[in-house]
Parts: sequence; structure tokens; C-alpha cells
Amino acid sequence: MGSPRVVIIGAGIVGANLADELTARGWDRITVLDQGPLPLTGGSTSHAPGLVFQTNASKTMTEFARYTVEKFVGLDVDGEWCFNQLGGLEVATTPERLADLHRKQGWATSWGIEGAVLDPAECAKLHPLLDEKRVLGGLYVETDGLAKASRVVVALARRAEARGAVFQGSTKVIGIEQSGGKVTGVATPDGVIPADIVVSCAGFWGPDIGAMVGMDVPLLPLAHQYAKTEQIPELVGRNTELAEAGFPILRHQDQDLYFREHVDRLGIGTYAHRPMPVNLRDLDESDDVSASDMPSMLPFTEEDFAPSWEQSKLLLPCLESATLDAGFNGVFSFTPDGGPLIGESPDVAGFWIAEAVWVTHSAGVGRAVAQLLVDGRSEVELHGCDVHRFEEIQLAPDYVSETSQQNFVEIYDVLHPLQPKESPRDLRVSPFHARQKELGAVFLESSGWERPHWFESNAHLVQDLPAEWQPPVREPWAAMFHSPIAAAEAWRTRTSVAMYDMTPLKRLEISGPGALALLDRLTTGKMDKSVGSVTYTLALDDAGGVRSDLTVTRLSDTVFQVGANGNLDLDYFRRQSPDDGSVQIRDITGGTCGIGLWGPRARDLVQALSSDDFTNENFKYFRAKQVRIDGVPVTAMRLSYVGELGWELYTSADNGLRLWDLLWAEGQKYDVIAAGRAAFNSLRMEKGYRSWGSDMTTEHNPYEAGLGFAVRLQKGDFRGRDALDGVSDETVARRLACLMIDDRTSVVLGHEPVFVDGHPAGYVTSAAFGHTVGAPIAYAWLPANATVDTPVEIEYFGRRIPATVVAEPLVDPEMKKIRS
Repeated sequence: MGSPRVVIIGAGIVGANLADELTARGWDRITVLDQGPLPLTGGSTSHAPGLVFQTNASKTMTEFARYTVEKFVGLDVDGEWCFNQLGGLEVATTPERLADLHRKQGWATSWGIEGAVLDPAECAKLHPLLDEKRVLGGLYVETDGLAKASRVVVALARRAEARGAVFQGSTKVIGIEQSGGKVTGVATPDGVIPADIVVSCAGFWGPDIGAMVGMDVPLLPLAHQYAKTEQIPELVGRNTELAEAGFPILRHQDQDLYFREHVDRLGIGTYAHRPMPVNLRDLDESDDVSASDMPSMLPFTEEDFAPSWEQSKLLLPCLESATLDAGFNGVFSFTPDGGPLIGESPDVAGFWIAEAVWVTHSAGVGRAVAQLLVDGRSEVELHGCDVHRFEEIQLAPDYVSETSQQNFVEIYDVLHPLQPKESPRDLRVSPFHARQKELGAVFLESSGWERPHWFESNAHLVQDLPAEWQPPVREPWAAMFHSPIAAAEAWRTRTSVAMYDMTPLKRLEISGPGALALLDRLTTGKMDKSVGSVTYTLALDDAGGVRSDLTVTRLSDTVFQVGANGNLDLDYFRRQSPDDGSVQIRDITGGTCGIGLWGPRARDLVQALSSDDFTNENFKYFRAKQVRIDGVPVTAMRLSYVGELGWELYTSADNGLRLWDLLWAEGQKYDVIAAGRAAFNSLRMEKGYRSWGSDMTTEHNPYEAGLGFAVRLQKGDFRGRDALDGVSDETVARRLACLMIDDRTSVVLGHEPVFVDGHPAGYVTSAAFGHTVGAPIAYAWLPANATVDTPVEIEYFGRRIPATVVAEPLVDPEMKKIRS
């Protein structure tokens, strides 16, 4: 039979990498098409400046970049280099940027990249063109460097062709053929090329290719300025034509600039100009492509570049007497959240995309997609890259355009982990939104939802806090997008009762005669329980990695409500469901709403409004019932993400406001408050509850993540079960550990490196101030031998903060409160 027939659309850096990775795995029926001539096709790759800075807040993106460096270093074309490992230097000219470079150096350490923050003299020694007096310091990563993207494509194409791949230029794709919901070929003016799998690596032309199968590709082509100077005396004689450059690649992010040498000239790239969206219809798609004339190189707009030219002269005084030779506005792809787009069409099996990928991450993405196609999973975790991560509202062209342009503007900004979009806002609001605004809710945004983080109406409670609940004053960075009101909200949740808006959490209804079998096959828990049971369970991939954690409630023999993590879960269940109509899957999030009613007085409050029995004997922990609360039909689930007695109360959206008002009015007798996500996150961490996507992903198995209790091996076969053979809490080499910060005041935020015995050994996933325990806490991946009482250090903005591994959960380990 042989390997599948694969057609890759786009012979740029992504398509060439994918062809190389697939052929390396033994797939030899690969055709790579491009509308432009080979090898310089006229896409983004053809003009990419090729600076590869590996460090990123995302572990996945850093892994992609590291693999790109590893791979390209070993390539050449007829003895000419493909990667010049000059090192990378990012300089700071403001105290805020210098602090941020310390934070970035922490990310590098977390993800296994060597980097150091240098003083101004060391920066100037590495890059003598710098004005040392303007620079406060710099982050130097020795393994960064320059990729010669057009040459890399030649090297990879040659290698793939030697293994059987065919590259075909000047061939426009005019359609994707399909039959029975599967791709069958790619239509070109010369006929149809048969295909079992089609992968669009078309870059900024990706939305057009996706449209051929009705797939939304949320990507915006934007122009970005790049210019070259005339000859610079200080560079004359320093570099050979072959080497091109000798100084580290340079970023001046305070002014949205980057620099690289072109033998005796300097190349300057800038993001400091207005966003310039590009209409693909305006691009010249002629076959006459050269290094200086291609569809993706638009005319240079000097007025946009002028401020960046002045800033460049200040940083690099040698430019004072220099002149610009040539420039262009190069087209690149931007997305609503800055991440790449990887995934298979939900409607047409075998049609995949790998778009919005820059040279820096190209080899890593190529390997990941090849692994998805050949092995069914990527070794590097992909949830932040999966095209199906977006909610439907985020696929609207206006949303894609506005958010992608904003990402262009902010690309080099110092952004806080909690920093919300300023626009567009108020896209999705729960039925309680008006009441939350009346209570002074401070909203942050996620997946288009407005989510209260704390309520100004609770400010007066801060004065009432007992001494042991008073939070310490935070340093400025940790204090951003935070308020001491969160401490008061946590206090009231633990001592009285609070109402939390659970509406934005994804809810799926999985129903039909095949629903039980589907859930049983895809989760680690026993699903065939009595009606009314609630089960915390995991969905694994074939290697036993945690692809999601779920709360499954059995509402009837054939109807289940699933509390999920996001759109990726909806996409997964739909793909896995049988096509015989025996299972229906609906996203019910928008049509329903939910209130988390939690605290020791939650039962008093809800019982006062209902004739249904909420006693412990008749409404046990992890059970669900259909009840009425003063006439409102409610699905009540006795579970709690904050570790207190209480219920999640779900009703249809039209009943939501009434339900809130009823609980609020009655709750005045019990000192009820509305509480937000800041308190919620602190309380859930004290209780040891994990957050999928940050605490664990497909890179971790349940036992490593401390979730072995959710795995029922004895239930029989389920996805990922075989991979857990012989794995247990005792056999794992690493664990998600709970840390308490020794000084009881220093709050970290996540992604910081953790040191054991002075050596980097892991990284922080989630962090918060634990209001109940009166100390900052963090979860971190550490070697399994870092057991309880092991001293560690967390590196935060360049300083080491002592912490200790502690037993979890920190609050109510006997589960007395939650089960009372």
C-alpha cells in the first residue's frame, strides 16, 4: 500500500520543512506545490530577514525555535551556511525593559535555553556599534542567530527530493477536491493531483486555500517595514560576502526595532509604524519573481520609516552619517493571539493547515505536523497553536482584523500575563453582567467573555479582614491587574458564602444512545454510573498525555453534561463521535448560565429558596439533581472548585438574571458577596485543584500531574490506557509539586524557573497568594525526588526567592468542609 499521497500547498519554509520531516519518516509520496517559481516563490520566506530569537513566554514556541536552530545549524547548500549562530542580543534602554529582560532570561532558563543579562559594557563589547551610554543592559543568548531562509528551503527541498518528494512551482491551486467528507485531490490548471492528505502551508494566502473547503483561517496579512543602509565604514572589511554578519543579531524592543548585518551594510526592521493590512487581491501574483521583486514585497513608505530611522541613529551612532539604500514593506501573517494555526478541517477529513508560522518556529512546526500525520500526536504540546482554540465569535473577519492589528502594535511591548484586550470588549456577557457592573466588577477578558476578577463593592471588607487574612503589599509587577479586595472575597468564601459566575466555562451536552460508549472510550473514569452522578475524569491521548480534564454529569440514561476546558474539547468530541447519528454533541454554553454558590452558609441560603432537599444525607458530594429555586428550574451539582461546601447551579440563559436576584436577595441574611476570578484562583490552588493548559498538558501523564485518582484502569479499555501500563505515582520521574514561598510575601506569576541545589530543575505553572494560609503558593514541575520539605528557589526578575515543597492540599485535606 505504501504511505499516503500528500500534497503540500506552499514551498516556503514551512512546506519545505514539512516535506523534509515527512520523508525522513518514510513517507515518500509527497508533492509540494507553489504558485510562484522555485526556489524563490515570492512568499514571506523569500524576503524574511531570518533573525531567530528562541526565547518566548510559551514553552511550545521556545521548543519550536530550539529545534529550528538545531536543524538549520546542520544544513548547508554547496558549502554555504543555512544558519549563522551569531548569538542574539536584546537591549534595554528603559528600567521597565531591563526588568523584562530578567523575566525573559527566566523563561529561557525554564525552557532549557542558556541566556544571561549583561551590563552595558558587556553589550557594547559584543556589539561595538551600540552607544553604550544609551543601554542599561541586554539579554544575550549565545545559540540564537541568523537563518538564511531562502537557502534553507533549497537545502530541505534537495533532501526531501532525494527521498522521493516532488516540488512543483508555478502551479496555482484552484480547488480542493473532496468526496464523502474526505479530500481526494488538489485541482490545478493542469489537472487534479490525487491526494489522501492536503496540508496548506500557504502563509498569508492561507485564508484563500482554507476557503476552498469552507474552513475559517483566522489570519491577517500585514506589511512590516525592512530597510538596508548604504555601506557603513565601521563594517567595511569586517564580514565576508559568505558570512554576511559577525555581530549578534540585535533587538531594540523599546523602539520596536531589530538589526542585522548584510556584509558592510545594516538591515533594519521596524514594527513602530501603523498597522498596514494587505488585501490579497492587490498582490501581484506574476511568475517573474526575483530577490528584489516579489508579490510579498510592497513599495517602501518612507514616511512610516522616518521615526524608526531617527531612533536607529540614537542607538547606533554609526548611522548618523549613513543613508538608506532600499527598503520594502514585507507581508507577514498575524493572528488574533499571535500564535500559529495548526489543525485539520472539522468538515473535510485529510485537509490540514500550518499557517502563520515564522522562520523562527518553522522547523519545530514542520516536525509537529509530521508527527501529527504519521504518529497521531506531536511530542511538543500544541493547545496554543491548534486552529480550533478559537471560539466562533473570534473567527469573524472584523475580530481577526482588529485583534491581529493590535498584536502587530504590541509585538515588542512589555505585556503582563493578565493584561486583557482593550478592544473589542463586551462581546460575550453572562445574564448576570448588569448586576456585576452595579457591584463594580473589574472585568478581564478571555475567549471573548467578560469575567469579573474582583468587585469594588467589596472594598469596605478589606478593613474588616482579621489580621491573619491581611494580604502583604505586592511589588509593582505582581500588583498589576490585582486588588487586595481578592483577599476579602476569599475570606468571605471561606467563612460565609459567595456567588461566582461560572457561565464562561465551556459546557457541552453529549446525548443519544451512543453517548455513554463514547464517553467511556475517551475518558479515564467510570461513566456507567447512576443518573445524577458527577465524575471528575481525564481525556488522554494515545501516549497517556492529559489532553483535558472534564467534569461529566449524567442527567439521564442518554444525556450527559460535560464541563470542558474550551473549544478544543468540543472539536475533539465531534471528531471522535460515530457518524451513525447515535451521538449528538451540542455546545450549550451560550444558552445556559451558572453560579458557583460556595461557602459554609451555602446550604442555608439555597435551602431557604427551595422545597428540594439539600441536606447532606439526600444531596451528597459529587451528585446532581434537577431542582427548583423559587420556581426557577436548575441543574444543581454538588461540587466545588474552591474547596468549600456548595453547588454549581445551572439554568437556561433566560432564567439567569432571576436566579441571581433570588440568591442575592435571600443571601443578604447570610452576608453573601459576589466574588471574582482572583479569589477563585487562589482558593482552587489552596485546594490542590489543577488548571488544564497551565498545570498539565499532553506532555504530562495523570500520575505526574497528581491526578492518578481520576484513572480507573479496571474499567477496561479507554484511549491512552495502554500507555499507562506500569506507570504509577511511585514510578514517575517528575511531579507537579506545591511550593510555599518562605518569606510569605513574594508573589510570583508563572513560567519562572525553579532551582534545586542551585541548578535549574523545573518551572512554575500556576501561582497565587494563598489567602487562607497567609503565604504565596505556586505549582511547579520538578524532579520526583524533590519531595515534601525540599528547599528550592524560584528566580523572579533575576532574584532568587526561597521556597519549600509542601504537602497538598493546603486547605481541608480531610475534605470535611466540602463534604459537610
